[in-house]
Amino acid sequence: MDTDALRWFQLVADGYTVTEVSEVFEVSQPGVSRALARLEKEVGTPLLRRSGRVLRMTHAGAAFKRHVDSLVNHLDDGLAAVSELLDPEGGVVTLAFPLSLGSWLVPGLIRGFRREHPRVRVVLERTAVGEAGRVSPLLATRRADVELTAHRVLQPDVEWARVLVEPLVLAVEPGHRLADRDAVSLAEVAEEPFVLRAAPSMMRSQTLELCAAAGFEPEVAFEAEDLPTVRGLVAAGLGVGVVPAMGLPAPTTFARTRLLPLTDPGAQREVGLAWVAGRPLLPSAEAFRRFVLAG
Repeated sequence: MDTDALRWFQLVADGYTVTEVSEVFEVSQPGVSRALARLEKEVGTPLLRRSGRVLRMTHAGAAFKRHVDSLVNHLDDGLAAVSELLDPEGGVVTLAFPLSLGSWLVPGLIRGFRREHPRVRVVLERTAVGEAGRVSPLLATRRADVELTAHRVLQPDVEWARVLVEPLVLAVEPGHRLADRDAVSLAEVAEEPFVLRAAPSMMRSQTLELCAAAGFEPEVAFEAEDLPTVRGLVAAGLGVGVVPAMGLPAPTTFARTRLLPLTDPGAQREVGLAWVAGRPLLPSAEAFRRFVLAG
């Protein structure tokens, strides 16, 4: 059997779409669908059935998946173990992380880790926007050893530990009427246009929840796919936005925007580290996990 097909079956069975699988593995959607069809032919019975817009396991698929999980996990562990036996301090750790943590948290963690383990190679994998409470397919398929998340993970098969609490701040243009304030509340900008992350986005959802708690629904002037674009639109005077503080001491000026602390309760997000439960990490990845959690 094709091991890629087994990995793709794992992901689809866990609730990821064929589109998400194709993006992670950089193959076409028809290619994934054909591989799943070949797998079902080899097994001799349907493993997946369509339910609305998603695929769900049949009874045969659920029985088959338990063995697939064990097989693929053992295969990955075996390949990695051979590599680390050859040179434990020259191993590799693959870290998955969202874009919003890549410009400030990730570089500092790698720099500190490499001081203690200079010969361990750190491979970086950026995650796409995912579902709240879940890890990315990168960790689910063991393509990443550990994953930094900007939200609490609640999956039963994943262990998660909080690394830090990151404040959320209000971004305004430097000439804004509130730019000189030490702190603000969202109620003070209730009548102003907002720049939000485009859906799906956990930052967007949290911003809308904070606004609702402050007693208003924001007027959405622009939507952007990433935080740098949000800040750019704010800097151009096209609205205000709620963004992560990125380790900066607010109030401060960054990327032509003024970042102001928010006094609203809940204006923060949990940043944590996730790894798959019940599957021991190899030495280099375990060393990185301990380093991050010790900081």
